[in-house]
Amino acid sequence: MNTLINTAEKFSNNLPKFNKAHWLLRIPLSIVFIQQGINKFPVNVNDAESFGLPYFIWFLVAWGELFAGIGLLIGGLIEKHWFTDIVTRFSGIVMVGIVSGVILVSKPDSFIDILLYDNLHVFLYVVGLFFALTGNRAS
Repeated sequence: MNTLINTAEKFSNNLPKFNKAHWLLRIPLSIVFIQQGINKFPVNVNDAESFGLPYFIWFLVAWGELFAGIGLLIGGLIEKHWFTDIVTRFSGIVMVGIVSGVILVSKPDSFIDILLYDNLHVFLYVVGLFFALTGNRAS
């Protein structure tokens, strides 16, 4: 049994490290937020009212989605700078806030309903939270 563990450990140590793996999360998340932000333009009162939101909130969400997606991409381009780390973290925080609002506006019956039937928003929330917590220190 010990030789099996040693063999598995050697195999694991010999695997290459993929330092740019954060792009596998960063790019799709950015695309979703940029696309959703662009789809809200031109921002108008009728769209806001159809979701039961004030115009000002709808305006902030549209621009927030657009700039959070762009910020997440820009934040990943220069990895070793403090400013881009802050841009990445702020974009993640904005994404978490927007997705939280989307989940609340949909008025789910329970937390279990969110986990079982709202998979996309759970994914967006968790990945946004990942970037909010790790910034550019994710590898």
